[in-house]
Amino acid sequence: MKKITLEEFGGVADGKFNNTLAFALAFAELARNGGGQLSVSKGVWATGPIDIPSDTTVVLEEGSELSFIPDPNLYPPAFTRWEGVECYAMHPLVYASHAKNVTITGKGTINGNGQPWWELKKAKKERGQSVPEETYEKNLAAMNPGYENQPGGGGGRETQFLRPSLVEFSFCENVTVEGVTIKDSPFWTVHPLYVKGLTLKNLHIENPYTAPNTDGIDVDSCEDVKIIDCFVSVGDDGICIKSGSGPDGIRCNKPTVNVEIKGCTVRNAHGGIVIGSETAAGMSGIHAADCDLSGTDRGIRIKSRRGRGGDINDIELKNLVMNDTLCPIAMNMYYKCGITDKQSPLFSLEKQPVTSETPRIHNVKIMGCKGTGCKASAGFIVGLPEMPIDNLEIRDCYFTTDENSDRSPQESDMFYGLPEVSVKSFRVRNAPGAKFENVKIEGPEETFIYE
Repeated sequence: MKKITLEEFGGVADGKFNNTLAFALAFAELARNGGGQLSVSKGVWATGPIDIPSDTTVVLEEGSELSFIPDPNLYPPAFTRWEGVECYAMHPLVYASHAKNVTITGKGTINGNGQPWWELKKAKKERGQSVPEETYEKNLAAMNPGYENQPGGGGGRETQFLRPSLVEFSFCENVTVEGVTIKDSPFWTVHPLYVKGLTLKNLHIENPYTAPNTDGIDVDSCEDVKIIDCFVSVGDDGICIKSGSGPDGIRCNKPTVNVEIKGCTVRNAHGGIVIGSETAAGMSGIHAADCDLSGTDRGIRIKSRRGRGGDINDIELKNLVMNDTLCPIAMNMYYKCGITDKQSPLFSLEKQPVTSETPRIHNVKIMGCKGTGCKASAGFIVGLPEMPIDNLEIRDCYFTTDENSDRSPQESDMFYGLPEVSVKSFRVRNAPGAKFENVKIEGPEETFIYE
Protein backbone atom coordinates (compact mmCIF):
# COMPACT_ATOMS: atom_id res chain seq x y z
CA MET A 1 0.00 0.00 0.00
CA LYS A 2 1.32 3.40 -0.98
CA LYS A 3 1.57 5.77 2.00
CA ILE A 4 1.87 9.51 1.63
CA THR A 5 1.57 12.71 3.71
CA LEU A 6 0.16 16.12 2.91
CA GLU A 7 3.55 17.74 3.43
CA GLU A 8 4.81 15.89 0.36
CA PHE A 9 2.30 17.86 -1.73
CA GLY A 10 2.92 21.30 -0.29
CA GLY A 11 0.55 21.12 2.64
CA VAL A 12 1.04 23.44 5.63
CA ALA A 13 -0.65 22.86 9.02
CA ASP A 14 -0.66 26.41 10.34
CA GLY A 15 -4.45 26.96 10.35
CA LYS A 16 -4.14 29.64 7.66
CA PHE A 17 -2.72 28.14 4.49
CA ASN A 18 -5.40 26.82 2.13
CA ASN A 19 -4.60 23.13 1.63
CA THR A 20 -7.32 22.39 -0.93
CA LEU A 21 -4.79 21.86 -3.72
CA ALA A 22 -2.51 19.78 -1.50
CA PHE A 23 -5.38 17.40 -0.76
CA ALA A 24 -6.32 17.22 -4.45
CA LEU A 25 -2.75 16.41 -5.50
CA ALA A 26 -2.37 13.80 -2.75
CA PHE A 27 -5.61 12.02 -3.66
CA ALA A 28 -4.74 12.15 -7.37
CA GLU A 29 -1.44 10.44 -6.57
CA LEU A 30 -3.23 7.67 -4.67
CA ALA A 31 -5.78 7.25 -7.47
CA ARG A 32 -2.96 6.84 -10.02
CA ASN A 33 -1.43 4.10 -7.87
CA GLY A 34 -4.65 2.18 -7.29
CA GLY A 35 -5.22 3.55 -3.79
CA GLY A 36 -3.28 3.80 -0.56
CA GLN A 37 -3.09 5.80 2.66
CA LEU A 38 -2.94 9.52 3.31
CA SER A 39 -1.70 10.42 6.79
CA VAL A 40 -2.69 13.81 8.17
CA SER A 41 -0.25 14.77 10.89
CA LYS A 42 -0.69 16.97 13.97
CA GLY A 43 -1.70 20.55 13.25
CA VAL A 44 -4.60 22.55 11.84
CA TRP A 45 -5.11 22.00 8.12
CA ALA A 46 -7.28 24.77 6.70
CA THR A 47 -8.96 23.70 3.48
CA GLY A 48 -11.88 23.89 1.11
CA PRO A 49 -13.77 20.77 -0.04
CA ILE A 50 -11.92 17.49 -0.45
CA ASP A 51 -12.84 14.46 -2.61
CA ILE A 52 -11.67 11.00 -1.51
CA PRO A 53 -11.16 8.40 -4.27
CA SER A 54 -11.67 4.63 -4.14
CA ASP A 55 -9.39 2.32 -2.17
CA THR A 56 -8.19 5.14 0.05
CA THR A 57 -7.63 5.32 3.78
CA VAL A 58 -7.33 8.73 5.43
CA VAL A 59 -5.62 8.59 8.82
CA LEU A 60 -6.18 11.63 11.01
CA GLU A 61 -3.40 11.42 13.54
CA GLU A 62 -3.95 12.52 17.12
CA GLY A 63 -3.82 16.32 17.31
CA SER A 64 -4.69 16.81 13.65
CA GLU A 65 -7.65 18.90 12.54
CA LEU A 66 -9.22 19.42 9.15
CA SER A 67 -10.52 22.98 9.41
CA PHE A 68 -12.93 23.92 6.61
CA ILE A 69 -12.96 27.50 5.40
CA PRO A 70 -16.52 28.87 5.85
CA ASP A 71 -16.91 30.59 2.49
CA PRO A 72 -19.93 29.45 0.41
CA ASN A 73 -18.13 30.42 -2.78
CA LEU A 74 -15.57 27.66 -2.21
CA TYR A 75 -18.16 24.87 -2.41
CA PRO A 76 -19.40 24.50 -6.02
CA PRO A 77 -22.57 22.58 -6.91
CA ALA A 78 -22.52 18.82 -6.39
CA PHE A 79 -25.27 16.31 -7.07
CA THR A 80 -26.81 15.03 -3.87
CA ARG A 81 -30.08 14.65 -2.02
CA TRP A 82 -31.01 17.62 0.14
CA GLU A 83 -33.81 17.18 2.67
CA GLY A 84 -35.15 14.22 0.73
CA VAL A 85 -35.01 15.52 -2.85
CA GLU A 86 -32.32 14.83 -5.44
CA CYS A 87 -30.79 18.10 -6.56
CA TYR A 88 -27.59 20.10 -6.70
CA ALA A 89 -26.38 21.61 -3.44
CA MET A 90 -23.11 23.00 -2.16
CA HIS A 91 -20.24 20.52 -2.36
CA PRO A 92 -19.89 18.55 0.90
CA LEU A 93 -16.81 19.43 2.91
CA VAL A 94 -15.51 15.83 2.97
CA TYR A 95 -16.88 13.89 0.00
CA ALA A 96 -16.61 10.54 -1.71
CA SER A 97 -18.85 9.80 -4.68
CA HIS A 98 -19.12 6.60 -6.75
CA ALA A 99 -16.22 5.18 -4.75
CA LYS A 100 -15.42 1.87 -3.09
CA ASN A 101 -13.35 0.90 -0.06
CA VAL A 102 -13.04 4.30 1.61
CA THR A 103 -11.92 4.61 5.23
CA ILE A 104 -11.47 7.61 7.52
CA THR A 105 -9.88 6.70 10.82
CA GLY A 106 -7.72 8.03 13.64
CA LYS A 107 -7.97 10.31 16.66
CA GLY A 108 -8.05 13.62 14.83
CA THR A 109 -10.87 16.12 14.26
CA ILE A 110 -12.97 17.21 11.30
CA ASN A 111 -14.13 20.77 12.00
CA GLY A 112 -16.82 22.28 9.77
CA ASN A 113 -16.52 25.74 11.36
CA GLY A 114 -20.29 25.99 11.20
CA GLN A 115 -20.84 29.23 13.12
CA PRO A 116 -20.68 31.59 10.10
CA TRP A 117 -23.00 29.26 8.17
CA TRP A 118 -25.56 29.20 11.03
CA GLU A 119 -25.41 32.97 11.42
CA LEU A 120 -25.94 33.48 7.68
CA LYS A 121 -28.91 31.08 7.74
CA LYS A 122 -30.38 33.00 10.69
CA ALA A 123 -29.84 36.38 9.03
CA LYS A 124 -31.58 35.24 5.85
CA LYS A 125 -34.54 34.03 7.85
CA GLU A 126 -34.78 37.16 9.99
CA ARG A 127 -34.84 39.50 7.01
CA GLY A 128 -37.43 37.32 5.30
CA GLN A 129 -35.40 36.18 2.28
CA SER A 130 -37.67 33.96 0.18
CA VAL A 131 -35.84 33.74 -3.18
CA PRO A 132 -32.23 33.18 -4.26
CA GLU A 133 -30.15 36.34 -3.95
CA GLU A 134 -26.46 35.50 -3.87
CA THR A 135 -24.67 34.26 -6.98
CA TYR A 136 -24.09 30.83 -5.47
CA GLU A 137 -27.83 30.57 -4.69
CA LYS A 138 -28.83 31.64 -8.19
CA ASN A 139 -26.43 29.09 -9.69
CA LEU A 140 -28.08 26.32 -7.71
CA ALA A 141 -31.55 27.58 -8.61
CA ALA A 142 -30.64 27.40 -12.30
CA MET A 143 -29.54 23.77 -11.84
CA ASN A 144 -32.63 22.82 -9.82
CA PRO A 145 -35.67 23.70 -11.98
CA GLY A 146 -38.91 23.46 -10.05
CA TYR A 147 -37.22 23.82 -6.68
CA GLU A 148 -39.99 26.21 -5.56
CA ASN A 149 -42.44 23.30 -5.40
CA GLN A 150 -40.13 20.73 -3.83
CA PRO A 151 -40.76 19.57 -0.27
CA GLY A 152 -38.41 20.50 2.54
CA GLY A 153 -38.01 20.18 6.25
CA GLY A 154 -37.40 23.81 7.09
CA GLY A 155 -33.79 24.09 5.98
CA GLY A 156 -34.38 26.88 3.47
CA ARG A 157 -34.91 25.29 0.05
CA GLU A 158 -36.83 28.35 -1.17
CA THR A 159 -33.68 30.49 -1.02
CA GLN A 160 -31.45 27.76 -2.52
CA PHE A 161 -29.01 28.41 0.32
CA LEU A 162 -28.36 24.67 0.29
CA ARG A 163 -25.63 24.38 2.88
CA PRO A 164 -23.16 21.50 2.54
CA SER A 165 -23.04 18.36 4.65
CA LEU A 166 -19.83 17.97 6.60
CA VAL A 167 -19.05 14.34 5.64
CA GLU A 168 -20.96 12.75 2.76
CA PHE A 169 -20.60 9.49 0.89
CA SER A 170 -22.85 9.01 -2.14
CA PHE A 171 -23.21 6.02 -4.47
CA CYS A 172 -20.44 4.25 -2.53
CA GLU A 173 -19.66 0.73 -1.35
CA ASN A 174 -17.73 -0.45 1.68
CA VAL A 175 -17.22 2.72 3.71
CA THR A 176 -15.82 2.95 7.26
CA VAL A 177 -15.45 5.96 9.53
CA GLU A 178 -13.94 5.18 12.92
CA GLY A 179 -12.56 6.99 15.93
CA VAL A 180 -12.56 10.59 14.72
CA THR A 181 -14.25 13.67 16.18
CA ILE A 182 -16.62 15.51 13.83
CA LYS A 183 -17.97 18.88 14.90
CA ASP A 184 -19.66 22.16 13.94
CA SER A 185 -21.28 21.13 10.69
CA PRO A 186 -22.83 23.75 8.38
CA PHE A 187 -25.78 21.38 7.77
CA TRP A 188 -26.20 17.60 8.26
CA THR A 189 -23.05 16.16 9.79
CA VAL A 190 -22.53 12.61 8.47
CA HIS A 191 -24.70 11.87 5.42
CA PRO A 192 -24.31 8.48 3.74
CA LEU A 193 -26.48 8.49 0.60
CA TYR A 194 -27.03 5.39 -1.57
CA VAL A 195 -24.27 3.51 0.26
CA LYS A 196 -24.03 -0.27 0.50
CA GLY A 197 -21.89 -1.53 3.37
CA LEU A 198 -21.25 1.24 5.92
CA THR A 199 -19.65 1.11 9.37
CA LEU A 200 -19.60 4.12 11.70
CA LYS A 201 -17.78 3.26 14.92
CA ASN A 202 -16.54 5.16 17.97
CA LEU A 203 -17.32 8.55 16.46
CA HIS A 204 -17.71 11.70 18.55
CA ILE A 205 -20.13 14.04 16.76
CA GLU A 206 -20.95 17.37 18.34
CA ASN A 207 -22.79 20.54 17.27
CA PRO A 208 -24.47 23.15 19.49
CA TYR A 209 -28.13 22.43 20.23
CA THR A 210 -29.02 25.82 18.72
CA ALA A 211 -27.27 25.11 15.40
CA PRO A 212 -29.99 24.75 12.71
CA ASN A 213 -30.51 21.48 10.81
CA THR A 214 -27.29 19.93 12.08
CA ASP A 215 -28.43 16.29 12.30
CA GLY A 216 -25.75 13.94 13.57
CA ILE A 217 -25.99 10.87 11.31
CA ASP A 218 -28.48 10.69 8.41
CA VAL A 219 -28.57 7.24 6.83
CA ASP A 220 -30.27 7.99 3.51
CA SER A 221 -31.40 5.14 1.22
CA CYS A 222 -28.57 2.88 2.34
CA GLU A 223 -28.14 -0.86 2.79
CA ASP A 224 -26.25 -2.89 5.40
CA VAL A 225 -25.28 -0.25 7.94
CA LYS A 226 -23.68 -0.56 11.39
CA ILE A 227 -23.54 2.35 13.82
CA ILE A 228 -21.62 1.22 16.87
CA ASP A 229 -20.52 2.98 20.09
CA CYS A 230 -20.93 6.51 18.74
CA PHE A 231 -21.53 9.69 20.76
CA VAL A 232 -23.83 12.26 19.14
CA SER A 233 -24.86 15.66 20.54
CA VAL A 234 -26.39 17.97 17.92
CA GLY A 235 -28.87 20.71 16.98
CA ASP A 236 -31.46 18.50 15.28
CA ASP A 237 -32.04 14.74 15.10
CA GLY A 238 -29.29 12.48 16.40
CA ILE A 239 -29.17 9.16 14.51
CA CYS A 240 -31.70 9.32 11.70
CA ILE A 241 -32.96 6.90 9.02
CA LYS A 242 -34.30 8.38 5.76
CA SER A 243 -35.26 7.31 2.23
CA GLY A 244 -36.35 10.38 0.25
CA SER A 245 -39.36 12.66 0.37
CA GLY A 246 -42.63 12.55 -1.54
CA PRO A 247 -42.80 12.04 -5.32
CA ASP A 248 -39.04 12.35 -5.84
CA GLY A 249 -38.25 9.75 -3.19
CA ILE A 250 -40.91 7.46 -4.63
CA ARG A 251 -39.38 7.91 -8.09
CA CYS A 252 -35.91 7.01 -6.80
CA ASN A 253 -37.37 3.99 -4.98
CA LYS A 254 -34.28 3.25 -2.89
CA PRO A 255 -35.28 2.10 0.60
CA THR A 256 -33.03 1.94 3.63
CA VAL A 257 -32.65 -1.67 4.78
CA ASN A 258 -30.67 -3.54 7.42
CA VAL A 259 -29.42 -0.97 9.90
CA GLU A 260 -27.93 -1.96 13.26
CA ILE A 261 -27.48 0.69 15.94
CA LYS A 262 -25.80 -0.48 19.12
CA GLY A 263 -24.14 1.01 22.19
CA CYS A 264 -24.61 4.63 21.13
CA THR A 265 -25.16 7.74 23.27
CA VAL A 266 -27.24 10.68 22.02
CA ARG A 267 -27.67 13.96 23.88
CA ASN A 268 -29.55 17.25 23.32
CA ALA A 269 -30.99 16.29 19.93
CA HIS A 270 -34.58 16.81 18.75
CA GLY A 271 -34.74 13.02 18.51
CA GLY A 272 -32.37 10.29 19.66
CA ILE A 273 -32.99 7.42 17.24
CA VAL A 274 -35.19 8.74 14.45
CA ILE A 275 -37.01 7.38 11.40
CA GLY A 276 -38.17 10.03 8.92
CA SER A 277 -39.55 12.38 8.11
CA GLU A 278 -38.20 11.61 4.62
CA THR A 279 -39.79 8.14 4.35
CA ALA A 280 -40.81 7.87 0.67
CA ALA A 281 -39.01 4.68 -0.37
CA GLY A 282 -39.57 3.00 2.97
CA MET A 283 -37.26 1.40 5.48
CA SER A 284 -37.08 -2.02 7.08
CA GLY A 285 -34.78 -4.10 9.22
CA ILE A 286 -33.96 -1.20 11.55
CA HIS A 287 -32.68 -2.62 14.85
CA ALA A 288 -31.35 -0.58 17.76
CA ALA A 289 -30.23 -1.81 21.18
CA ASP A 290 -28.39 -0.78 24.33
CA CYS A 291 -28.31 2.96 23.67
CA ASP A 292 -28.62 5.93 26.05
CA LEU A 293 -30.81 8.68 24.60
CA SER A 294 -31.28 10.66 27.81
CA GLY A 295 -31.62 14.43 27.59
CA THR A 296 -32.91 14.42 24.01
CA ASP A 297 -36.26 16.00 23.16
CA ARG A 298 -37.61 12.62 22.06
CA GLY A 299 -35.82 9.32 22.56
CA ILE A 300 -37.48 7.18 19.88
CA ARG A 301 -38.95 9.29 17.07
CA ILE A 302 -40.80 8.04 13.98
CA LYS A 303 -42.22 10.91 11.91
CA SER A 304 -43.91 11.31 8.56
CA ARG A 305 -47.10 12.77 7.07
CA ARG A 306 -49.41 12.52 4.09
CA GLY A 307 -47.48 13.32 0.93
CA ARG A 308 -44.21 11.82 2.16
CA GLY A 309 -45.03 8.17 1.36
CA GLY A 310 -43.15 5.04 2.35
CA ASP A 311 -43.61 1.70 4.11
CA ILE A 312 -41.94 1.66 7.53
CA ASN A 313 -41.75 -1.86 8.94
CA ASP A 314 -39.65 -4.43 10.79
CA ILE A 315 -38.46 -1.99 13.41
CA GLU A 316 -37.06 -3.38 16.67
CA LEU A 317 -35.87 -1.07 19.44
CA LYS A 318 -34.79 -2.54 22.75
CA ASN A 319 -32.99 -1.71 25.98
CA LEU A 320 -32.94 2.02 25.43
CA VAL A 321 -32.56 4.53 28.27
CA MET A 322 -34.44 7.78 27.67
CA ASN A 323 -34.44 9.79 30.90
CA ASP A 324 -35.26 13.52 31.04
CA THR A 325 -36.79 13.78 27.58
CA LEU A 326 -39.85 15.71 26.54
CA CYS A 327 -41.35 12.43 25.35
CA PRO A 328 -39.58 9.05 25.26
CA ILE A 329 -41.54 7.56 22.34
CA ALA A 330 -43.07 9.70 19.57
CA MET A 331 -44.65 8.14 16.47
CA ASN A 332 -46.16 11.03 14.56
CA MET A 333 -47.96 10.91 11.19
CA TYR A 334 -48.94 14.60 11.44
CA TYR A 335 -45.38 15.98 11.33
CA LYS A 336 -45.52 19.69 10.52
CA CYS A 337 -42.01 20.91 9.66
CA GLY A 338 -41.73 22.40 6.18
CA ILE A 339 -45.46 23.26 6.06
CA THR A 340 -46.94 26.65 7.00
CA ASP A 341 -50.62 25.95 6.21
CA LYS A 342 -52.13 24.58 9.42
CA GLN A 343 -55.46 23.96 7.64
CA SER A 344 -53.95 21.81 4.91
CA PRO A 345 -55.71 18.48 4.19
CA LEU A 346 -52.36 16.94 5.12
CA PHE A 347 -53.44 17.44 8.74
CA SER A 348 -57.11 16.51 8.46
CA LEU A 349 -58.60 14.28 11.16
CA GLU A 350 -60.87 12.74 8.52
CA LYS A 351 -59.90 9.85 6.29
CA GLN A 352 -58.19 10.90 3.08
CA PRO A 353 -57.70 8.80 -0.09
CA VAL A 354 -54.88 6.27 0.19
CA THR A 355 -52.25 6.91 -2.50
CA SER A 356 -48.60 6.11 -3.12
CA GLU A 357 -47.83 9.18 -1.00
CA THR A 358 -49.61 7.79 2.07
CA PRO A 359 -47.01 6.61 4.60
CA ARG A 360 -47.53 3.37 6.52
CA ILE A 361 -46.06 2.21 9.86
CA HIS A 362 -46.37 -1.43 10.91
CA ASN A 363 -44.53 -4.27 12.61
CA VAL A 364 -42.76 -2.23 15.27
CA LYS A 365 -41.46 -3.68 18.54
CA ILE A 366 -40.23 -1.57 21.45
CA MET A 367 -38.93 -3.61 24.38
CA GLY A 368 -37.13 -3.15 27.67
CA CYS A 369 -36.99 0.65 27.50
CA LYS A 370 -36.91 3.11 30.39
CA GLY A 371 -37.66 6.82 30.52
CA THR A 372 -37.89 8.80 33.75
CA GLY A 373 -38.70 12.47 34.24
CA CYS A 374 -40.55 12.85 30.93
CA LYS A 375 -41.46 16.53 30.75
CA ALA A 376 -44.27 16.64 28.13
CA SER A 377 -45.78 13.16 28.11
CA ALA A 378 -45.13 9.47 28.67
CA GLY A 379 -45.62 8.70 24.99
CA PHE A 380 -47.19 9.86 21.72
CA ILE A 381 -48.50 7.39 19.11
CA VAL A 382 -50.57 8.98 16.32
CA GLY A 383 -51.38 7.26 13.02
CA LEU A 384 -53.57 8.33 10.13
CA PRO A 385 -57.29 7.50 10.11
CA GLU A 386 -56.96 6.00 6.62
CA MET A 387 -53.70 4.21 7.49
CA PRO A 388 -53.59 3.32 11.20
CA ILE A 389 -50.37 2.15 12.80
CA ASP A 390 -50.58 -1.63 12.72
CA ASN A 391 -48.93 -4.42 14.70
CA LEU A 392 -47.22 -2.20 17.25
CA GLU A 393 -45.93 -3.95 20.35
CA ILE A 394 -44.52 -2.17 23.39
CA ARG A 395 -43.55 -4.35 26.33
CA ASP A 396 -41.45 -4.47 29.48
CA CYS A 397 -41.06 -0.69 29.62
CA TYR A 398 -41.13 1.84 32.46
CA PHE A 399 -41.88 5.55 32.17
CA THR A 400 -42.40 8.36 34.67
CA THR A 401 -43.58 11.89 33.97
CA ASP A 402 -42.40 15.09 35.59
CA GLU A 403 -45.73 16.53 36.70
CA ASN A 404 -44.00 19.71 37.92
CA SER A 405 -42.61 20.51 34.49
CA ASP A 406 -44.24 23.40 32.64
CA ARG A 407 -43.72 21.71 29.28
CA SER A 408 -47.04 21.07 27.54
CA PRO A 409 -48.19 17.67 26.22
CA GLN A 410 -48.44 19.51 22.88
CA GLU A 411 -44.63 19.53 22.80
CA SER A 412 -44.45 15.74 22.62
CA ASP A 413 -43.68 16.17 18.93
CA MET A 414 -44.06 18.75 16.15
CA PHE A 415 -47.53 18.45 14.61
CA TYR A 416 -50.55 20.29 13.25
CA GLY A 417 -54.21 19.34 13.32
CA LEU A 418 -54.53 17.28 16.49
CA PRO A 419 -56.82 18.26 19.36
CA GLU A 420 -55.12 19.48 22.50
CA VAL A 421 -54.74 17.32 25.57
CA SER A 422 -53.94 18.57 29.05
CA VAL A 423 -52.39 15.54 30.73
CA LYS A 424 -48.98 14.00 30.28
CA SER A 425 -50.40 10.53 29.61
CA PHE A 426 -49.33 8.06 26.91
CA ARG A 427 -51.43 9.23 23.97
CA VAL A 428 -52.60 6.66 21.39
CA ARG A 429 -54.60 7.66 18.30
CA ASN A 430 -55.31 5.65 15.14
CA ALA A 431 -53.33 2.64 16.35
CA PRO A 432 -56.08 0.17 17.18
CA GLY A 433 -53.87 -2.90 17.21
CA ALA A 434 -51.27 -1.50 19.61
CA LYS A 435 -50.31 -4.00 22.29
CA PHE A 436 -48.93 -2.85 25.64
CA GLU A 437 -47.58 -5.63 27.83
CA ASN A 438 -45.96 -4.96 31.21
CA VAL A 439 -45.73 -1.22 30.52
CA LYS A 440 -45.67 0.77 33.75
CA ILE A 441 -46.34 4.51 33.79
CA GLU A 442 -46.06 6.66 36.91
CA GLY A 443 -46.99 10.32 37.29
CA PRO A 444 -50.12 11.27 35.33
CA GLU A 445 -53.60 10.65 36.74
CA GLU A 446 -54.51 8.87 33.51
CA THR A 447 -51.80 6.52 32.25
CA PHE A 448 -53.16 6.11 28.69
CA ILE A 449 -55.40 8.23 26.48
CA TYR A 450 -56.91 6.29 23.58
CA GLU A 451 -58.45 8.34 20.76
